[in-house]
Amino acid sequence: MLTRVHERGFKPRCVAFDSWFRVLTNLKLIASYSWIWLTRLKRNRLVNADQTGNRRICDVAIAATGTVVQLISYGFIRVFKIVATDGDIDYWATNDLKMSFLQRQQWADFEWSIEEYHARSRAVLWSGESPSTFGSCEGAITLAQAIRAFLRLDIYWFNTGISWYESKVSIVREAVRSYLAAPWLSLPPTA
Repeated sequence: MLTRVHERGFKPRCVAFDSWFRVLTNLKLIASYSWIWLTRLKRNRLVNADQTGNRRICDVAIAATGTVVQLISYGFIRVFKIVATDGDIDYWATNDLKMSFLQRQQWADFEWSIEEYHARSRAVLWSGESPSTFGSCEGAITLAQAIRAFLRLDIYWFNTGISWYESKVSIVREAVRSYLAAPWLSLPPTA
């Protein structure tokens, strides 16, 4: 995918991605296009911080503004240590050795919003429906309708500040309320 995007002339300011895609081949490929990348590293990732040998990143002192270290089989990167209020620690890394803490935060926020968008779209598009059923003509129409509904809810969220989840729940609640006021379907007793 990265190669195809590069071939089409796309020039992102930063490629921010989840830790699932942080393998060295991806990092090297992105750098070969002269693109900046930003991702999280696992706490046991080996780095050489002071030319004394490789150590786990969690054992390296990381400055508040980030620290330049050498990533094995890659080269120099800047690492940021982020400590959450609950004590969880994330290590973010970039090939932009001059990236500031605030710039890292901005790119990380963009990456997170993209993650949230994909999670929301999966929740709406695939809920109750197997992706394999979209292979038929009817399935393609169903998929197109689901995407359209999702995008409309997302646009509504953007314009009003009311999330797609709240909108979806209010639609369902109103439908249930309307049905309960005038039921048109009777179910046989179960007992």
